[in-house]
Amino acid sequence: MSKNRLWMVVTLAVLLAMLVSACAVPPPPPAAPAADTGSEAAAEGGAATEGTTEDGTTTLTWAMWGSPAEIVTHQAVADAFMAEHPEIKIEITSEPWGDYFTKMQTLWASGDANQIPDVLFLTPVLPYAAQGVLENLDPYIEQAGYDLEDYWPSLLDPATYEGSVYGFPRDSGLEVLYYNKDIFDEVGIDYPTDDWTWDDLRAAAEALTVRDGDQVTRYGLAMEGGKYQLWVGQNHGAIFDDLNNPSACTLDSPEAIEAVEFFSGMMNDGIAMRDANLSQAGGDAAVFASGQAAMIIQNASRVSQFNQADLNYDVATVPLPEGGQRSASAVGAAWTMSAASDNKDAAWTFLSWLQSTDGGQRIYTQSGEILPALQSTAKSDAFLGTDQPPANRQAFITEGEGAKPGRIALIPEWNEINGSIISPALEQIWVGDATPAEALPALCDQVDAFLADNGYPK
Repeated sequence: MSKNRLWMVVTLAVLLAMLVSACAVPPPPPAAPAADTGSEAAAEGGAATEGTTEDGTTTLTWAMWGSPAEIVTHQAVADAFMAEHPEIKIEITSEPWGDYFTKMQTLWASGDANQIPDVLFLTPVLPYAAQGVLENLDPYIEQAGYDLEDYWPSLLDPATYEGSVYGFPRDSGLEVLYYNKDIFDEVGIDYPTDDWTWDDLRAAAEALTVRDGDQVTRYGLAMEGGKYQLWVGQNHGAIFDDLNNPSACTLDSPEAIEAVEFFSGMMNDGIAMRDANLSQAGGDAAVFASGQAAMIIQNASRVSQFNQADLNYDVATVPLPEGGQRSASAVGAAWTMSAASDNKDAAWTFLSWLQSTDGGQRIYTQSGEILPALQSTAKSDAFLGTDQPPANRQAFITEGEGAKPGRIALIPEWNEINGSIISPALEQIWVGDATPAEALPALCDQVDAFLADNGYPK
């Protein structure tokens, strides 16, 4: 199940539980005005805020999803922060991905500020900002002179609602082409370069694919179907005519249809794994590590796993169509501040430290788990100076400098549109039951009707 569809399911489950119990859910707390901060209260001799002890120590709750290994990294970040800021104590609360969003929705529905985390990891940010449960960060950014220009191009867009910033992406989810050097050497083809085109990628995938009769035992390429917009954007296509205030779906444009035909054509020809088969095989990391796929297209999250497995691999920029453009994903899960927090000044201190090259960004980057959201961190020795694979880390920088919005629409209804209309239609293409030329115009008709029913353009 895709993350977007999972979000819809858990949200509906929470709402159903509320109805069954006949409990009235209080509206989300309004964001506190910038003037109502803990530091000003302290300066005026007011009582300590919730979470502040008599000795002046403030306790913040910090929420995220993650595996046990990822939580170890988060704890190391918290420990480093507390060493620099002994006046603030960080308490981590975490859940697995499948439970996290249900838990957060339940806490917000309770209206209990003592239970709602002060700082939390979220994706996508816009629906939460629209609900009013997140703090508008603009006043803090302005007062601190925090540098937003250091983020990769367009990366802050998915965390911006009605012109205001509500979250800081921890990393960039942009993709590169991973390739198994041993398999390339075995077949005798040259490694990918920045000059590779779609035709080069397809030719390599054909050469790298191995068949035993009618069965494919090694695919040239494996890539999640949900990343289809990468091809669309490279080909100068788009999902909507306007990401912020759409009036029409544009996946039925010639550019979009050609891009989806390129991707689905490799699946239909048996040189790229079908999306469903990839999931059943354990995902792209599993098939790449086992040699079932010679190439994958994925973000930096696979680096540490492949290094631990001692794979002989490298990365390259994603091949482009003739006349195409770089169109890497400008999306990343973001650290946010709860509007219900009683310790917003301390929360900002932590949040801004998390998103600094000398703070959290450096530690996460050195863990090998992310491509940092800050260009200054990505272009520092923390990312480029390591002697660990991949050797061609410059590929991430090149893709980042060409990143563009487009992977998601910047509207609160995006999850519903994607989960109920776009993804189901695309799944029929990935399994080979529909062609892009047939499915995409029909998909756009449904999306256009949804937009009109919901008052778009506004």
